[in-house]
Amino acid sequence: MAIKSTIFKASLQIADIDHAYYADHALTLARHPSETDERMMVRLCALAFQAYKLQSVCNGDATLAFGAGLSDPNEPDAWLRDFTGQTRLWIEVGQPEDKPLLKACGKADEVVLYCFNHAAEVWWRTMENKLSRPKNLSVFRVPTLASQALIPLAQRSMQLQATIQEGALMLSDGSTTVDIEPIRWK
Repeated sequence: MAIKSTIFKASLQIADIDHAYYADHALTLARHPSETDERMMVRLCALAFQAYKLQSVCNGDATLAFGAGLSDPNEPDAWLRDFTGQTRLWIEVGQPEDKPLLKACGKADEVVLYCFNHAAEVWWRTMENKLSRPKNLSVFRVPTLASQALIPLAQRSMQLQATIQEGALMLSDGSTTVDIEPIRWK
């Protein structure tokens, strides 16, 4: 019998000072059995970093949600879809192969990738040339120490505050705060 995904609920208050976006999001994260808490929390941070596009790209008239991620390789880790069904933003986390990422660039207006573990630099050296063409692709590196510091925040029920200022994210559950300043690779 296959192991089912573990469901996590997050109440995420976002204060994105850089983009004047302030909103509360009630989110459900399904953590695939092979997914780590670190990866799941990087997905949550990636969504927080990009949430302002719900307003700036779609004037609030869209859905920002987590995709099937690891459960379905044809879906993103998170996405922004307008009500016509068009994928405006495709968010990936990790170090994916180049072909699915290039395919995503053809399906969405914009693709944003957040790489995060100790092998990210090695992955980027092999992928940089392969991913140089798509103009709608952005690649960020989340520092390893920051992504690992997110692990204690992973709880089945989370109340989180995300403050984004000058490109950095401060994620807090009221007792623990993690600062994430991603490095832009592309």
